[in-house]
Amino acid sequence: MNSTLPTLPREHRSTHPSAPLSSTLPAASTSAPAPRRSTVLLFLGALWLIIFVAALFSPPLLDDADASHANAARHMALTGDLVTLHINGVRYLEKAPLPYWLTSASFRLFGFNAFAAHLPQAIGVLLLALLGFLWADRSFGPRTAFYTALATLTATGVFLFTRILIPEVLLSLFLATALYSLLRALEPAKREGAPAPGMQDNDDRNCHPERSEGPASRLSPTTHPYLLWTSLALAVLTKGLVALVFFFGTATLYLALTGEYKHWRRLKPFTGLLLFFAIAAPWHILAGLRNTGGPHGGFAGHGFFWFYFINEHVLRFLGKRIPMDYNKLPGYLFWSLHLVWLFPWALFLPLVVIGKNRGSSHHQSKLFELLLVASCISVIVTFFGKLTGGLLALIFCSSYLRQRSNSSAQPRVISKSFTSKESKTTLLLSLFSALVILFFSLSTNQEYYTFPAYLPLLLLTAAALTRAEQSFSADPSARRWITFAHAAYTLVGLSVAITLAYGLWSSRHLPFVADIGDLLAHRGVGDYTLSMSHLFDLTGPSFAALRLPAALAALALAFGPAIAWIFRQQRRHIAATTAIALTSAAFLVAAHIALIRFGPMLSSQDLAERIQELEDDHRIAPNTPVLLYGDQSYGSSIPFYLNRPVDGPAAQPVLLVDGRSSSMLFGSTFPDAPKIFLTPSDLLTIWGKGERHLLFVPLEKRDDVDHLLGNHKILLEETSGKALFTDQPLN
Repeated sequence: MNSTLPTLPREHRSTHPSAPLSSTLPAASTSAPAPRRSTVLLFLGALWLIIFVAALFSPPLLDDADASHANAARHMALTGDLVTLHINGVRYLEKAPLPYWLTSASFRLFGFNAFAAHLPQAIGVLLLALLGFLWADRSFGPRTAFYTALATLTATGVFLFTRILIPEVLLSLFLATALYSLLRALEPAKREGAPAPGMQDNDDRNCHPERSEGPASRLSPTTHPYLLWTSLALAVLTKGLVALVFFFGTATLYLALTGEYKHWRRLKPFTGLLLFFAIAAPWHILAGLRNTGGPHGGFAGHGFFWFYFINEHVLRFLGKRIPMDYNKLPGYLFWSLHLVWLFPWALFLPLVVIGKNRGSSHHQSKLFELLLVASCISVIVTFFGKLTGGLLALIFCSSYLRQRSNSSAQPRVISKSFTSKESKTTLLLSLFSALVILFFSLSTNQEYYTFPAYLPLLLLTAAALTRAEQSFSADPSARRWITFAHAAYTLVGLSVAITLAYGLWSSRHLPFVADIGDLLAHRGVGDYTLSMSHLFDLTGPSFAALRLPAALAALALAFGPAIAWIFRQQRRHIAATTAIALTSAAFLVAAHIALIRFGPMLSSQDLAERIQELEDDHRIAPNTPVLLYGDQSYGSSIPFYLNRPVDGPAAQPVLLVDGRSSSMLFGSTFPDAPKIFLTPSDLLTIWGKGERHLLFVPLEKRDDVDHLLGNHKILLEETSGKALFTDQPLN
């Protein structure tokens, strides 16, 4: 078709929340019909290719979690051991296996490289966007479906937290599939020749072929319950028992509020549980049997079951996990950063609460009231601690319940308010989002832990934005907030564009330096535990290495938000929202180019290649022992890119000096752990004696090594403050 989404003609204002794309065009506009579903999906697929697939080839695997997890998958691919994970020859028992199974299979197909390592995550993003499209289309209509997929593909957090090999996107996919299957399984079976109850919400499907039921909608009634239990089992194999907490916590509240618990048989709980255990139990049982610990292994004789279930689940939540190598974000950061991770769509998030179209139903106000209460509890506990905050939260809840009980208003039966697909989806996703965010506001956390809530929040935002667009002229509150959101987006865009333009102008005469790490200020903002800490280290000379991404981002942010605002004022709502997504896509492409520039600092691939080059030139002997000073995470990309054997007599693990810590600690206590852990005294004993040794030193440990070895070392390579030393002159 010739029409494209960004240039759609002006839409008529529809009052139906689920009005299809075609119904938003003028009746006389027959020459420029709205895109069909196939065109929309093709556009979304192209957007995914540009943002996510193009980013698979570079930069190389990053040190820390990215390369560490890739090393575990590489060991699995080479040895065929699908039960016990290993990193550098040491048991790595704190993670569930499914992400490593997928990455291992990708390695077997495409080789050991960054593309293969991150391909399962990119596919996970695509499937997550398509699931959001399917769910939103069924519950709210095709425009909301389009917006949901757009937001999923262009939200900052979705892109940022799929740059490293972590399981959050797969967990989100499986949990969202389980929740969608829950709704579908609870629907009454269709009568032969009659539409299922609730189809009146979307009765225009027969009139618009682009909204015909997809393959997932034509599954047999017994398929969805078993898809639920299968997805839940896969979620457990992806992230552990926290998947059960989120799903059953949400499902219990949902069933109680809607009264759907009366239809529990539709969920096939008995045969479904058998299927769940058939999928999830075997790995846990085998891992326990193969990693029993014993009197000389594990923590005080503890094996896999204690370490995985107690230490990694219960003690982690309580903040007493061993070792204590994790963080908890300050309350103000935990809450405010969600505006960044959901940007730019977070600007429209308040429409979920304040955007009430005509005839706003009673259940919405009650639902939002409950969510606000839950948020207040979370904030109280976050800021005052678990003990004091818990007492204050209890007092708050008591006061709230007393006030509600003294109210003279007669409450309506809430279960009768949730009868449509729209209201059920809104309730389920709101409960799930609130539970995930509340859970991690109480637990130890990282920035990306609440990733599973991104799709639900984006879907609800897309639905609210659709309603606000369709009541743009009739609803002043919706119109005011959309205008404010566009004004804020334009102001932020112009501010960032001006800042980037100033940096470009200031660095116009400075030479380009490939190794940006040598030019950073190293201010240590957030102790480098925040995902964007290094942005605060930028200096004028270092900015010269970012000219291309800075120019691209400046152009996108200078014009994109303004163009979107102009479309909005012209009532070209689909074009306006699409312009926001395309602006975000251009910014994400620029961000990825910037990440490539940071590659030498965030990855140690260059040093591994230097070692291989010296071996190929016979300047050092093949398989020269490599030592890493500090925790293996400092240089985890080195053993990956050295690509040495991982099993058998020919195995060549990297030796760790003062590195028996973090993820290596528990596995190191097993009797079969390789002898790779050295003390600084051990290093002094072997350094310069016997065979040659290579020593990798991260920037954080340079002072320690200089004090320990003095001038008794030869520098072979240095990049971004990381150094590769040897103890003997080269051949």
